[in-house]
Amino acid sequence: MRTAPLDTISNDTGSSDRPAFKPLLLVEDLRCGFHTGQGLIHAVDGVSFSLERGRALGLVGESGSGKTVLARSIMGLLPRSGVTKSGQVNLDGQDISQLSPRQLRHLWGAQLAMIFQDPMTALNPVVRIGRQITEHMRAHLGIGRAEARSAAVALLESVGIPEPDRRLSSYPHQLSGGTRQRVMIAIALACGPKLLLADEPTTGLDVTVQAQVLDLLAAQQARRSMGLILVTHDLAVVAGRAEETAVMYAGKIVEKGPTSVLFHHPLMPYTEALLRAIPRLDLPSHTRLGAIPGRPPDLSALPPGCRFAPRCPYAQDRCRTQEPPLEEAGAGHFFACWYPRKGSLPASWSYTDSVTDLPRAPTSVTSSQAAIPEGQIQ
Repeated sequence: MRTAPLDTISNDTGSSDRPAFKPLLLVEDLRCGFHTGQGLIHAVDGVSFSLERGRALGLVGESGSGKTVLARSIMGLLPRSGVTKSGQVNLDGQDISQLSPRQLRHLWGAQLAMIFQDPMTALNPVVRIGRQITEHMRAHLGIGRAEARSAAVALLESVGIPEPDRRLSSYPHQLSGGTRQRVMIAIALACGPKLLLADEPTTGLDVTVQAQVLDLLAAQQARRSMGLILVTHDLAVVAGRAEETAVMYAGKIVEKGPTSVLFHHPLMPYTEALLRAIPRLDLPSHTRLGAIPGRPPDLSALPPGCRFAPRCPYAQDRCRTQEPPLEEAGAGHFFACWYPRKGSLPASWSYTDSVTDLPRAPTSVTSSQAAIPEGQIQ
């Protein structure tokens, strides 16, 4: 095995005689640390990946693994003080990692957008929904008040909100959790961004509404040919909805590859442990769920060697002293482990049985609802 050069970590698995791969998003050796009283917190530590236009990447891991900080680092939404950041973020060929907040304001919404984890706190509680949707449309698209309102009505209709014209006059507290999340999606899509980052878009929603929101995101992504990064701790969310999945642990990507390959043939013990923790519908009632022993490491005092070694049942002496590099197993599948798990899941185990059998309500987006006037929105 060999350590994969950065330019091979992509979604392109074609022959070498094809034109040079030009991803929509290219992240190279991105690092982000926070200065605290306990020392420097290495929240994101040397992350590299790429994403093509129109494709989806699932970013999974336990709480505290660095997923949200990575998404905010890409967006440029970090505190101005007490933060150390390095690396490069290229969006459609433009390096945006060195832009000032003033310069980034011209990109937010128009080129890249983010759906935040909690729509109740992300939406302004004292501003009506209509104004929150139209204000940046008028700023980025240069359209008038009446035209922006008409476009906002079409957006709310496209995300499956009934009586969209009336909802424009509502305040966030007057809407349900699922409707607030749909409003957040409408705001993110208002100016037709090339890249959408969805940070835990189904947090706090019941399973049926989760399926509706995820179906909605998939429909809008396909119609607009957007790049999508789906941040979640729930592997069931990315199953069948992301072409690729990257697993983060303690600020690093420890496994990455096509979703079906990674789910069927996990090589990193941490990925295997996450998969074993998924509830199985075919098991008897009250079956104990799989759990990962121990706790994630202190990011201000990282252990030597593999960061998962203190919790890994397969760890050996080398794991505790030498950090494994990200290596290629083939077919775009990368992992960081000295002793990868091969065939570790039972032959009868299938992620299609345990993951995608979650209740999935039909999407409420119809072809007529999705027909937003192109000249107004994109």
